[in-house]
Amino acid sequence: MDRRHLDLPDHGLKTKHGPDGAQVFDPVRRRWVALTPEEWVRQHFINFLVNDRGCPMALLAVERTLDLHGLTRRADIVVHDHTGSPVALVECKAPGVRLTQAVFDQAARYNRAFQVRWLLVTNGHTHYCCEVDHAQGSVRFVDRVPDHAGLCASPSA
Repeated sequence: MDRRHLDLPDHGLKTKHGPDGAQVFDPVRRRWVALTPEEWVRQHFINFLVNDRGCPMALLAVERTLDLHGLTRRADIVVHDHTGSPVALVECKAPGVRLTQAVFDQAARYNRAFQVRWLLVTNGHTHYCCEVDHAQGSVRFVDRVPDHAGLCASPSA
């Protein structure tokens, strides 16, 4: 897996080959995990959030468990504010996966559990960021992922 294949900054990832194959170090979970194409995107996006958007690593959760109609699911990345409340949900897909309506529907279903204001969807090539107004039932796409302060800020009236 080569950095050239993603449209994300390369802040360097720790990788190794072990008895179970290629692995990457996840600094959020503080352990080595299987280096799948989706994990490659997830780890690059974590680095983007931390190094380019100012998200403190301690305020990120990876593969956070949620209950969806009695089924256990895992959100790829959840960004929290300084009080520990979730403010953004990131759904990562492998580079070869098209970001279809089904992917957005999955993120929206997960957001029923988290009720965050920001939803992000990425496959490493294409990134979508939208602001969700739960009271109005509306979604507004934005051109750029806000920095951590922007993700935590109250919505403008």
